[in-house]
Amino acid sequence: MIDPNSAAIHRQGSLLVAAAALCWSTGGLIARFITADSWTQVCWRGGFSAAALLIFLLWREGRNIGTVIRTQGLPGLAVALCFSAASICFIIALRHTTVATILVIQSTAPLIAGIIAWLWMRETISVVKAMAMLLALGGVSVMVSRHDMAADPSGLLLSAVIAFSLAIATVITRRFQHIRMTPACCLSGVIMAVVGAVLGAPLETDSANIALLFLFGAGQLAVGLICFSFGARLIPASEAALIGLLECILGPVWVFLFLGENPGIHAVIGGLMVLGAVAWNTIAESRRVQRVVPKPVN
Repeated sequence: MIDPNSAAIHRQGSLLVAAAALCWSTGGLIARFITADSWTQVCWRGGFSAAALLIFLLWREGRNIGTVIRTQGLPGLAVALCFSAASICFIIALRHTTVATILVIQSTAPLIAGIIAWLWMRETISVVKAMAMLLALGGVSVMVSRHDMAADPSGLLLSAVIAFSLAIATVITRRFQHIRMTPACCLSGVIMAVVGAVLGAPLETDSANIALLFLFGAGQLAVGLICFSFGARLIPASEAALIGLLECILGPVWVFLFLGENPGIHAVIGGLMVLGAVAWNTIAESRRVQRVVPKPVN
């Protein structure tokens, strides 16, 4: 018999992770309405997200916030640098390619993390993971086979940097399990704000752009992370990863519905191949963990 409380907790976790994916999926749409230069966007988005996450940490940790941040150490700094690199590349890549291309290539991060973990920690790559990697590679190949997309390699390169940055952050957090996502993302926001302030012109931004950038940083990025940090604790990691794929599915839908940004049939077919590969690998990994973890004895 299923415990009603357990079912309610699971449902709550699933809804929170879905809400996070929904928030994150609007990033491309919001950015399309911002007219400020890319580095100014980096500055304000990072600053607003860092401020929102700092308020959340102060509410959550109180006087222990200093200890929480210090215990992150160098691995936490490395994760923050990875997150900031991914966020910066996302903003710049939007000037060079479609939202669909960025999000689909970004979704390969778990598969890339498997390769990095194999090289660094000698984690075994299963047959399913290897086949999923080949399927994802085939999907990306279909996407870039379209002439007008392949004509601007900058967008593809930046999208690949996003995927690799997120993959490295994933492996570091797996290797150093004391690292927490929220403090690392708060620090990444600070890094973004500093870099953007140096390379952009944040003080010249008008009020309309400031409002959009507040939504981009404190809303889309920070609120999504807060929802995910709560929800991911209540459901299995593999399930959270699967629900998180909604970001990659919904992101291109929003810009198509509201702005008419059509990624083309090649991007749709290739994207479905990549998302199918990631989902297949995630489900297989979940089943493997269930077989390995011993069942409790009553």
